[in-house]
Amino acid sequence: MGTIDQQRVIQKMDEYMSRRDYAGAERHLLYWLKEARYLSDQRGELLVRGELIGHFRKTGNREGAFHQADEALRLIRELDYDGTIASGTTYVNIATAYDAFGEEEKSLQMFEKAKEVYENAPSVSPGLLGGLYNNLGLTLVSLGREEEAMGYYEKAMAQMEKVAGGHLEIAITCLNMADAWQQMLGPEEAEKHTEPLLDRAYELLQNDSHVDQGYYAFVLEKCAPSFEYYGYFLAAEEFSRRAREIYERKDGAQ
Repeated sequence: MGTIDQQRVIQKMDEYMSRRDYAGAERHLLYWLKEARYLSDQRGELLVRGELIGHFRKTGNREGAFHQADEALRLIRELDYDGTIASGTTYVNIATAYDAFGEEEKSLQMFEKAKEVYENAPSVSPGLLGGLYNNLGLTLVSLGREEEAMGYYEKAMAQMEKVAGGHLEIAITCLNMADAWQQMLGPEEAEKHTEPLLDRAYELLQNDSHVDQGYYAFVLEKCAPSFEYYGYFLAAEEFSRRAREIYERKDGAQ
């Protein structure tokens, strides 16, 4: 009967997230989910359900995230999309949600499916690969497989070196690696490994070039607690303040 404007859906979603307007984001996605179903636009429905998985993960809605995951998997089967980039992206979204809610084994299964898709695709963006490897590393750490995770973190950083604005993702991966070292060795033994990683992350987070300011604020806010945990109190305070200032400017511009 027709299709939804997928680009418009994503652009508007980015606007909501840049303001941390989670209620607005949910209303937006549910509206377009209803529209896609009315139009029998299964491809559009798959995209919206993928966004809803991530949204419910961020807002702590386990039931909502898992329901959307089941529906997204149904759509992949009905569309015969297994093996496509779209299916790989959906598997990553589902895997990340499973990990967030303590279902690490299910998460690993989904990451393995996504990895097979991405690594065998004729062309896949470095950003998608970097995101896959970084999040797969987190799940492996949750399962106590830290050394294996380190290899994927290294792969994630190598891919993000190729992406404009990828330095923010590299900073996040540095902090994830620091956590893995500490889990393996304990705080004192890991310090010689964690300090260089924290220093590198700090330097990378000073650079806001080639990135959306709303996303930059999100990353600063996300990373600040890690710096505080490791005793980098001034850095944590600086990043929290800068994120707050960006959000206040964006709110004032509305």
